[in-house]
Order: sequence, then structure tokens, then C-alpha cells
Amino acid sequence: MKVTIVMGSTSDQPVAQKAQDLLDHLGIPYETVVASAHRTPDKVEALAKSDADVFIAIAGLAAALPGSLAAHTTKPVIGVPVSGKVNLDAILSIVQMPPGIPVAAVGLDRGDNAALLAAEILGVRDQEVRQRLSDYRQQMREKYV
Repeated sequence: MKVTIVMGSTSDQPVAQKAQDLLDHLGIPYETVVASAHRTPDKVEALAKSDADVFIAIAGLAAALPGSLAAHTTKPVIGVPVSGKVNLDAILSIVQMPPGIPVAAVGLDRGDNAALLAAEILGVRDQEVRQRLSDYRQQMREKYV
């Protein structure tokens, strides 16, 4: 069971860090790589065919990375739009996928929510992950309520 976090460029590291921190907290293994839908499309395709169970794809501007990954796999892809000068372009590139190639989407810069969604997907078949998510949610209730 593994999550692969794919950043479109190294400038996406702060958003990836949010996902990494939460996956660490939940005890979920992951790897983080840089691959661009436009600059390294062969690498994106190879990643899509890897042994990852869930992908978190982080991208700004045209944000083609999540859709590019999704085009090459039937595994879940969670898109994280990165804020910048053209926020709406990044959001729409992720949520407006064509029929048959879905990409889940979280809010701008929400690497943490992407990690939680990945954990929920993995938790469908892993009781330990479900329990850690339940514990995390309890911690959140205690912290913020």
C-alpha cells in the first residue's frame, strides 16, 4: 500500500510537505517525485504504471499533471491545484476533466486534504488505516472545538 506524490515542479514542495506530514502522521508509506506533464511526459506515464495505489498530483498554472496521470492509469488520482497568479486555471484544469478520465480535486494548496482523501481511499480495504483516520478526526475535534 503506497501513495505517490507527484509535483509538477520543485516549487510545489511546500504543498507536497503538507501531504507528507499528514501521511507520516497516519503511518502511510509514500514517495515524492517531480514529473511534469509537459516537460517529462514519459516519466509521468511511467509513474502512472508504477506500483502506487493512489496518486496525489500537485500542479499550478495549466495544472495538466493530474489529468495526464489519470489518462495512463485506472488508479485514483487526487489533484491539488497550486495557488499563484492564475488560480482559476489550475482549479478548472483539475475539476473539468472529460468523461471517462476522472480526477478527484481538493482546494488550492490543500496537500493535507489530499493526504486525508488518499488515506480514506486506502482505508476502504485497510482497517488499521481507517482506525488511524478515526483517531485523527477525534484529535481534530478536540483541537478545534
